[in-house]
Amino acid sequence: METVEFQATVKDGVIEIPSEYREGLSARVRVILLPEESEEAATDFIGRLLAHPIRRKGFRLLSRGEAHAR
Repeated sequence: METVEFQATVKDGVIEIPSEYREGLSARVRVILLPEESEEAATDFIGRLLAHPIRRKGFRLLSRGEAHAR
């Protein structure tokens, strides 16, 4: 099975397959949708950090006591 990736715009619930990928398609295909982030979600810095935290060597979370001592 050959895997093909392309970006497309959904228009009225229809995704158009680019012409270079149409040849050789059977009647049935498997489709996996990965929606792109909206502009609003992309600008939500805290949300992005929570979803994808930055890993730093030597970093450790504060204990509850250390956090409250500050």
